[in-house]
Amino acid sequence: MHLPRPRGPISEAVVEVVRGGRAEIPAVTDVRSEDAQIALWTAYELAYRGFDDAAPDAERDLELLRWRHHAEDLLEAELRDVTRSAVDEARAAAGTVEGRLRALVEAGPSTPLARHLQRRATREQVLAYLVERSIYHLKESDPQAFVLGRVDGPAKVALGELLYDEYGGGRPERLHSHLYAEALEACGLDATYGAYIDQVEAPTLLSNNVMSLFAMQRRLRGASLGHLAAFEATSTDPCRRIAAGIERVGLPDAAAAYFHEHVEADAVHEQVVMGDICGAAVVAEPEIEDDLLLGAATCLIIDAEASQSLYDAITASTPELAGAGR
Repeated sequence: MHLPRPRGPISEAVVEVVRGGRAEIPAVTDVRSEDAQIALWTAYELAYRGFDDAAPDAERDLELLRWRHHAEDLLEAELRDVTRSAVDEARAAAGTVEGRLRALVEAGPSTPLARHLQRRATREQVLAYLVERSIYHLKESDPQAFVLGRVDGPAKVALGELLYDEYGGGRPERLHSHLYAEALEACGLDATYGAYIDQVEAPTLLSNNVMSLFAMQRRLRGASLGHLAAFEATSTDPCRRIAAGIERVGLPDAAAAYFHEHVEADAVHEQVVMGDICGAAVVAEPEIEDDLLLGAATCLIIDAEASQSLYDAITASTPELAGAGR
């Protein structure tokens, strides 16, 4: 994968530094902007697959690390602000941490995207959805893998089991990221990792970046686990609807197969992550519960924003198809 196209002065400077050049990276003024989000995604991606045109030691560049620290502080403050009321309400609820997580999920925002894909979307709109989501699904579960070494005991065992399933249960051809690549290829799309990064909009970048923000800092391990809990708990029904939409517009079976796999898998994963992972983690470390709720609320709110933004984008040219998807 090559470095993404810059979208402003911040990402232009970040790309230059990652290439091995010298540049002063401007401070972030709007952490949600396309410029800031693609720059942060680029900085994070150095810890995943990296870039063919990056300097070998770009991940350790001090200018880049200083900028990333600044951007992360702004983003964390933004997330704590937008989730405050939801977290406060969940914290005040009686019962177990699993019960508080489930209450958060039940009260979370909803969007019309999955229903639209199921009932009304055109073939082109479904393909646009697959392209936008490829930025996460081609590295599915990789952010959460950073957390495995940061928890212990029953939570570590349960998280390891869940990741083992996400990574194919010992069978490379069953890697969930590989299944998504097969779905893209079956639809005539480019399955190369990061192929569509220049087309992805800021809300989707933000949705991906918050996972890396939580996963790459040990102090935010609770937030990463909470994010995972909400992610798994809100996956089954949308995946069922999206699979139905893929079949309705006549795309190949391999495209629907990825989503059918997640209807079954995520229903199981939801139970595991709520009790065996998050519940056990809080028993071992009660102090992480607030961050666990932060991560769950962040997933629900930020992913809903990304979903609504994508729905608005793909229906903009066909408004007559939009209302019935709600």
